[in-house]
Amino acid sequence: MEDSGYLPRAAFLLDRVMGKVGLSGRAFIPLLSSFACAIPGIMATRTIQNPRDRLVTIMIAPLMTCSARLPVYTLIIGAFIPAKMVFGWLNLQGLILFGLYLAGIISAMLVAYVFQKKWGKSEQQALMLELPDYRLPNSRNLALGLWERIKIFITRVGTIILALMVLLWVLSSFPGAPENATQPAIYYSIAGMLGRVLEVIFAPIGFNWQICIALVPGLAAREVAVAALGTVYSLSQSDTELSASLAPVIAQSWSLATALSLLAWYVFAPQCIATLSVVKRETNTWRYPILMAAYLFGLAYFASFLTYKLTMYLSAH
Repeated sequence: MEDSGYLPRAAFLLDRVMGKVGLSGRAFIPLLSSFACAIPGIMATRTIQNPRDRLVTIMIAPLMTCSARLPVYTLIIGAFIPAKMVFGWLNLQGLILFGLYLAGIISAMLVAYVFQKKWGKSEQQALMLELPDYRLPNSRNLALGLWERIKIFITRVGTIILALMVLLWVLSSFPGAPENATQPAIYYSIAGMLGRVLEVIFAPIGFNWQICIALVPGLAAREVAVAALGTVYSLSQSDTELSASLAPVIAQSWSLATALSLLAWYVFAPQCIATLSVVKRETNTWRYPILMAAYLFGLAYFASFLTYKLTMYLSAH
C-alpha cells in the first residue's frame, strides 16, 4: 500500500474523521502500522510534527490489534464459538474476530479523546501532504521489506520466545510432585505456586491459575501465551498441532465466561515489555510507559470483569 502511493491519500481522507478526537490524518499511518506490531507504529510517529498529537498517538498505538494477538484469538474463538452462520451469510467466528478488531479501534479513539481533553486539545493544523502518483509497487522493495520482517520474526522466535519457553519449562518442572500427589505435577512447581498467587488477583475476572501462568511469559511477547498454555496443560505439539490439541482441553476446563473474559483482556492488556521499552526510548522518560501500562491494565481488568460478570448473568438467565 505504501509503495503504490495510496497511504498518503488514506491519511488525507481520514484527517477530518481523526480530527473529531483531536488527532490529525498523520496519525493514520502509525496506527495502521500498529496492526502488524505496535513497535514500528510507535517509531513511525516521528513524522507527526505536533508533540502532543505524537504523544497521544503513541499512547493509543497498543490498542490496535497486532498480529501477536491472533494466535490467542483464533485458539479461544475456535474452542468456544461455534462455526455457524448468522443472518444467513455471516460466519459467527469471523464476526467475533471482527468485533475484537473493532473494539480496539473504538477504544483507541475514545482514549485519544480523553487524553486530548486531559492534556489540552492541540490547535488543529491543516494537513499538508505530497500525494505521489499511483504506481505499481516495486518488487525489489517489497522483497527487501518482507525479508527484513522475516529476520525480525526469526530473531524473536530464536531468542525471546525460545528462551521464555525454556524458562517456563524449568519453572513448571521443578520441584517435582510429592508422593501421593492429588494434583498435576505442575501444580507443585514454581510456576504453579506463582500462578496460584496471581489467581487471587485475577479470580474476579474468571482466570484460573493455569491462565495466570500463561500471562507471565506473555508479558514479553503476546504470542507466547498459546505455547505457555500448551506447556501448562502438558502438551508437546507445536504451531497448528498445538492449537488443535489445546482447543478441546480448554473447552472442557474453562467456562464460556472465562474464555470471553480472556478475549476482552487481550484487547487491552499491555502484555509486551518491548513496546513499553520503545515508548520509553521515544519519549525519553519512564513517565509515559508507566502511564501506558497502568491505563491499559485498568482497561483490561475492567473490560474482563464486565464481560465475565455479564456472561455469567446471561448464562444463569
